[in-house]
Amino acid sequence: MRVVILEDEKTAAENLKYLLTEIDQSIYVESVLDTVSGAVDYFSKDHDCELAFFDIHLADGNSFEIFDKVQINVPLIFTTAYDEYALKAFKVNSVDYLLKPIDEEELAEAIDKFKSSKHNYQLTDELRQILKNLNQPSKKFKSSFLVPFRDMLIPLDVNEIAYFTIDLGITKAITFDNKTYIIDEKMEDIEACLNPDQFFRANRQFIIQKRAIANLTIYFNGKLILNIEPKPAERIIISKAKAPILKSWIS
Repeated sequence: MRVVILEDEKTAAENLKYLLTEIDQSIYVESVLDTVSGAVDYFSKDHDCELAFFDIHLADGNSFEIFDKVQINVPLIFTTAYDEYALKAFKVNSVDYLLKPIDEEELAEAIDKFKSSKHNYQLTDELRQILKNLNQPSKKFKSSFLVPFRDMLIPLDVNEIAYFTIDLGITKAITFDNKTYIIDEKMEDIEACLNPDQFFRANRQFIIQKRAIANLTIYFNGKLILNIEPKPAERIIISKAKAPILKSWIS
């Protein structure tokens, strides 16, 4: 399957490419576009795209503008961080969507849906209006977590957190001064509410703040070891597939 990604955040695009490869190695990302104008130019010409992933808010406008300039005849999956009302509207219009940060299982389900349907996408007037209404400020990220401390609950600023980890099934936040706090949330939920420019999901066990990174050690078979401060009890190993995404995110 040949796929096109429309996404102006490089890290998000690389992460989506990584997840697609993990799900199905036969998926080939033909092109990654990052602007409305780039998408218009691509779809105005002959192409082999079978499925496209469209981010809604781009640097030079909203993706709805593309449909005013060129006809899109391939199935679309929107990637979005917008409100539940908009998401329900997408579903009503038979347009699939993925809420950022993208979950691998949900991505696999969306791909299966389009493989089974193989329908062409037509932009309805209702959906066009919804897309226009989505021209709003970017998503606000969580600034603190309410954590237990002795017999109290205290706010813990995310800027104080070096990394999140799972220890014996318990989610914990480790601060830069090496204090540990229990977080009553799943790692997936924590990842979803953090600024992706500030925090990175290294693997299933760790979410790392950029300021905590000391260096990277080259490991075997293209993997990396992520060294952070304060130092955790176990090594943080970055897979071969995720290593270039991490290096791009750091730089």
